[in-house]
Amino acid sequence: MVNAEIVLQIRTKYKSLAPLLDERTRRCWAATEATTIGWGGISAVAQATGLSRNTILVGMKELEQAPLLLIESPEKLQHVRQPGAGRKSLAETDPRLRRDLKKLLDSSTRGDPQSPLKWTSKSCRKLAEELNHKGHSISHQTVAELLHQMDYSLQSNRKTREGTHHPDRDAQFKYINKQVRAFQKGGQPVVSVDAKKRELIGDFQQKGRSWRPKGHPINVRVHDFEDPQSGHAIPYGVYDLTSNEGWVSIGIDHNTAAFAVETIRHWWYEMGRAVYPEADELLVTADAGGSNGNRVRLWKVALQGLANELGLRIKVCHFPPGTSKWNKIEHRMFCHITKNWRGMPLVSRAVIVSLIGNTTTDTGLRIKAKLDLNSYPKGIRVTDEELAAVNIEKDKFHGEWNYTVLPML
Repeated sequence: MVNAEIVLQIRTKYKSLAPLLDERTRRCWAATEATTIGWGGISAVAQATGLSRNTILVGMKELEQAPLLLIESPEKLQHVRQPGAGRKSLAETDPRLRRDLKKLLDSSTRGDPQSPLKWTSKSCRKLAEELNHKGHSISHQTVAELLHQMDYSLQSNRKTREGTHHPDRDAQFKYINKQVRAFQKGGQPVVSVDAKKRELIGDFQQKGRSWRPKGHPINVRVHDFEDPQSGHAIPYGVYDLTSNEGWVSIGIDHNTAAFAVETIRHWWYEMGRAVYPEADELLVTADAGGSNGNRVRLWKVALQGLANELGLRIKVCHFPPGTSKWNKIEHRMFCHITKNWRGMPLVSRAVIVSLIGNTTTDTGLRIKAKLDLNSYPKGIRVTDEELAAVNIEKDKFHGEWNYTVLPML
């Protein structure tokens, strides 16, 4: 297996040197790097640079023959094709290729949502077959090269699944994707919701490192026992998939369905209605468990109250059991919040609000955050009569996961 750190080092060097290298020196430099690494070197260099294995092998052959050519045919060493010469890559001659490949990958992306790397469980041969069905002419080797150029890589298994594998898991992913596209095409809002893990307020250790004067780390407590005076914080987020904006309510009580729906309400009044003034529907994608789980009665009752108040049809699509980490909010918003406060003890509520509210990305992510000081008691019972009063319309496909709460006018 290719070492990711080695690949990153080679890629960094290649990006610096590439503008200064011609065709021959580029492949000879790549060949030198591969030879230095030894076993697995060709794969590592190919992955880091995007050069084909054949190109690197040609470079190795040229390095072996260079001393002899220098004596017998020095003119051959002087001949280099003009920049841009040679056969164009498929990505250049087929402008739809990258777009269609990305569409195929979008619904099957796998891996740690907080990692900048992405990968796919579909084989290169299968991807090539589907691309050929779409009218492209491409081999599985070329698909592999394109995947490396698009920052995809093969990864080993990692324990991230939280439950059993439902037989309709992939079908539900595709169904959610279809609903999201339909809502976005119609100019209707689509949000992803979830709660981040509970954070202790005080001088407690936070994972990660931050720049500090050498020898002067921030001193924190040895044991992580909640301080009764400071308490804890529960960030619950709403991420707008279309506008790349998010809202986070920081609760101080319990993570209940009432708190989850109240956060959606805050998002709508603070951000959503300004972006979607003509909206008459709202699509919410959520996990199948937790405070917004598909079996939580209070979640549906609270949504009914919100639908009545806003006059919106609220459609909910739940991710299948055991797939909470694939929720968009995890790897488009929460991961950036975690990076922003790494190594920073959350010593007060104000610090948490500021760190979340000042989280940004190069892609334009914008987040608003606010404390929610309300009480959300646990154990509220919803009777059968109250649940039956919810004006709910279940989809034909897995109505327990996909349903719409209609306002009662």
